[in-house]
Amino acid sequence: MHTTDFINIGHTIELRNLPIEEHHSANNNTTGNDESLPPLISAIIPCLNEELTLGICINKAMASFTQRGVKGEVIVGDNGSTDKSVEIAESLGARVVHQPTRGYGAALSAAAGAARGKYIIMADADDSYDWSQLDCFIDTLENGADFVMGNRFAGGIEAGAMPPLHRYLGNPVMSGIARWLYRSPIRDFHCGMRGFTREAFQKIAAHSTGMEFASEMIINAHRAELDIREVPIKLYPDKRNRPPHLRSFRDGWRHLRLLIAYAPNIIYLVPGLILLIIGLIGLALLAGGPVQFGGYYFGIHFVALATMATLIGLTSLLLGILAKVAIAISHPVPGGRLVTWLKRSHPLEWLVFLGTTLALLGFSADLLLAFQWFFIGGSMEQSVHAAFVISTACIAGVLMSMAGFVLKLLLDNLDNAPSAASMEGPAQ
Repeated sequence: MHTTDFINIGHTIELRNLPIEEHHSANNNTTGNDESLPPLISAIIPCLNEELTLGICINKAMASFTQRGVKGEVIVGDNGSTDKSVEIAESLGARVVHQPTRGYGAALSAAAGAARGKYIIMADADDSYDWSQLDCFIDTLENGADFVMGNRFAGGIEAGAMPPLHRYLGNPVMSGIARWLYRSPIRDFHCGMRGFTREAFQKIAAHSTGMEFASEMIINAHRAELDIREVPIKLYPDKRNRPPHLRSFRDGWRHLRLLIAYAPNIIYLVPGLILLIIGLIGLALLAGGPVQFGGYYFGIHFVALATMATLIGLTSLLLGILAKVAIAISHPVPGGRLVTWLKRSHPLEWLVFLGTTLALLGFSADLLLAFQWFFIGGSMEQSVHAAFVISTACIAGVLMSMAGFVLKLLLDNLDNAPSAASMEGPAQ
């Protein structure tokens, strides 16, 4: 197994491949070129006024590096602390990265962006996660994992470490929804202690600034097809003398809305396709008037239901397609078959052509019905079913045409977005 080491020589960077054992040996070297070698581990800690516990976490992380015999660094992503947090961090040898944009995700992104280690491990500054127990993350990463999640429910939660609302309702329900939406094996979706390679973090490319950053990391890791594993860890009561920054309902909603927004297949496309098929079958059977099946009468109310199913289904399909392209703009990954097909199939022209044709046919048929009612006569009740079908065609055609232009705008933005390869950085 090999790793890629960066060795600074003057103003250039030389790349060389070293076996894992040599990498550890180089990181243990305390003379010669030791300062020119990057650390193996970067511990990143988000911070906002954590003077009571930040020093504990930094000391534990540093001691963990020493115990394992590797070179490591601690980076504090400071979010505008007004207490002595920055002074404490710097006095203990940590690097401080100042992030003026408020939020858990913003602070972590700043710290991870400054990390130089091959492996990055993140956890909170409140001493609720044991920074001295990094071996399980490092071992799993060195065994080939790209992204390692802690699992508090498997490792143990001490009394008072997690509010009952979070322990028995919030975390299990949200993790269950996430596993269903993304077919994820992760049991503790919101654990704050995680490890990942620097390359994996570049592929994850999470943008959220708040607490939902934690969910976006896992979603994007799945989209990038990273090797994700879990390790049991223990959760302890935090040592602060104030309430946590987390707000249960506000941050819970932010997590949930992100989970839903990033799952267009299950939220939009699959239900939309099912409703559209049911609606079209219903309209086809009832277009000519009421019908009877097995002694049951299907009349005007069922035409209305079929119309509703058709229009909701079509709208869901169109929104799902737009959502998939929008997600691909913010987080491009290879292998998206639908988006790849859309880029080469001229969807604007097809949607506008089909939509305009459908709408024109529908408006023409509506005019013929109106002409018949006004000038020829006859019972309107006999053509109500046909009027529903025609109106559905008109609305569907307009929706398709308008969606086509929005889709074109998104696809143009996708062409100008950075590719997945460029987001990974230069080849190493």
